Amino acid sequence: MPMSSTKATLRLSENMDAQGAITPAGEERLIVTISEFADLARKSQCVELMPFATSALREATNSEEVLARVRATTGVDLRVLSGVDEARLTFLAVRRWFGWSAGRIVDLDIGGGSLEMSSGGDEEPDVALSLQLGAGRLTREWLADDPPGKRKIAVLRDWLDAELVVPAKMINDAGKPDLAVGTSKTFRSLARLTGAAPSAAGPRVRRTLTASGLRQLIAFISRMTAADRAELEGVSSDRSQQLVAGALVAEASMRALSLDSLEICPWALREGLILRKLDSEPNGSTTTVTTVADVESA
Repeated sequence: MPMSSTKATLRLSENMDAQGAITPAGEERLIVTISEFADLARKSQCVELMPFATSALREATNSEEVLARVRATTGVDLRVLSGVDEARLTFLAVRRWFGWSAGRIVDLDIGGGSLEMSSGGDEEPDVALSLQLGAGRLTREWLADDPPGKRKIAVLRDWLDAELVVPAKMINDAGKPDLAVGTSKTFRSLARLTGAAPSAAGPRVRRTLTASGLRQLIAFISRMTAADRAELEGVSSDRSQQLVAGALVAEASMRALSLDSLEICPWALREGLILRKLDSEPNGSTTTVTTVADVESA
């Protein structure tokens, strides 16, 4: 359980130029935010940092230059995770949350820049995939209008179905799942909007997202503006713009894998990193206080 949690929305993937490089404005915002968070960690007496970055910095054409400037200015050395590592570490968190009795697990995780899919019966997934189907990415590339048009949504649905044919086959060939899981803020928001318990009810309350409920939700939110979606319970203004794209990715993924419902897991990539770190500590060593900073594309 976290002692405290602080968040800042960077949207780095929206601060990229035509060549795929992070803009000076995006770089400056990143440096200022990391500096503030590192200072907060020091004031909280954290003795170890685990700073990591995901799809935006992974794909930026000037990633090395940005990382070097961050290191020189803030003293923080960001670790850029591969997409496969994202999927594997998130799967580890899901396995630890549900336990061995859950059997074979399939996990879906929707971020701003990518969709991670994994399947396995152990702590290491048999299949771990990362696809460039993030909610933020698809919003920019497909759903720029507010609200998005019906035709664009229909075309995006067909495109997602085609993109997921091969990945879904790889996941399904690994074995029939005993439990299907959804992780990430996108899935939590979608579950809340289809009737799941609010976050105030605590992490141990069972939350599910059904395919039928998701279809009904898409028909509702796709007619709304981002400002109107931000008024819905469980939807932040930062996430409202990409909610429709996230819902379409969730729907297409569940359809491709023939999943009628998903269990929502409160643990994801951040917890997977912490768990892997704890696993590497020598037996009997003193527990360290760790702070984790996630620089993500959303």
